[in-house]
Amino acid sequence: MKSANFDDLIHAPNRLMICAMLEPVSEMEFALLKEQLAVSDSVLSKHLKALSDANYLNLVKVTQNGRQRTWLSLSKVGKDAYNAHVRALKSIVGN
Repeated sequence: MKSANFDDLIHAPNRLMICAMLEPVSEMEFALLKEQLAVSDSVLSKHLKALSDANYLNLVKVTQNGRQRTWLSLSKVGKDAYNAHVRALKSIVGN
């Protein structure tokens, strides 16, 4: 069984929700993530930077129809950290 590690970086509510939304998908656009979290660009950017600095997040910026779009996905390291954090939470509260 894989280890369960509580991760303080992921545990912040918005970052936990970001990871939870990105984990099951291959990628998600910044605008959709922002809408789902109901936060400002600056709040979301701050959380994404923290996850990116930890190598938990992949960011891809593309220009489409003259507009820059940012696509986000969890890296392998990020998915592993998120899943270990979820296991740690489950061990605390029970299944």
